[in-house]
Amino acid sequence: MKDFITRKTAILVDGGYYRKRAEAIWGKRKAEQRASELVAYCMLHITEPEDPRDLYRIFYYDCPPMSRIMKHPLDGTEIDFTSLPMSKWSKKFYEELSTKMKIALRMGELAESVASFNLKPDAMNSLLTKKISVDELSKDDFYVDVKQKGVDMRIGLDAASISAGKSADQIILIAGDSDFLPVAKAVRRNGGEFILDPMKQNPKKSLLEHVDYIETFTDRMYRNNGAIQI
Repeated sequence: MKDFITRKTAILVDGGYYRKRAEAIWGKRKAEQRASELVAYCMLHITEPEDPRDLYRIFYYDCPPMSRIMKHPLDGTEIDFTSLPMSKWSKKFYEELSTKMKIALRMGELAESVASFNLKPDAMNSLLTKKISVDELSKDDFYVDVKQKGVDMRIGLDAASISAGKSADQIILIAGDSDFLPVAKAVRRNGGEFILDPMKQNPKKSLLEHVDYIETFTDRMYRNNGAIQI
């Protein structure tokens, strides 16, 4: 029988990535349900592995929703983003997360001043191939392009600080590729173990070379008629 040493584990979650993958894998949920689901999913990284782990903290990184008013390029209609259902959902989601134990919210910001409406790729392709004309475009063919500021930086700083200070032996990052290669290198350089959970996506080889291993538990979440499993 193996004699395992309990490891202190910190879980870092790229919030925008998690929410997109969660909806793709498990479908839409109310804000309260998605918040509980996120914590439950993170806890699978503590309870499921064979080696015993003790949760240090879950760090959640994201940006607040858009708060400005913009004119739609198709018909000039003013859109108040604070009144949109998704904005209200996001606000409730963050509020729910903030009430959970051992959750730390690390919020960046959106570059709202340079946000713009862009055509979705499918609509652009249809225009270029002359399958549709400009007059046939609908408002749903557009999306708002707005960049996040400070999220990746906060992930990198926290990962480096946690591993350098020996607050945790392992850092689990729930994220896609993004620019997390320096994060993985910093953690391992500080003597920590770096684990990536891409939630069934395929990370680039350049990142995999600096990851101790991949760990995903998406198939163990919803069983027994949709009940969360923890």
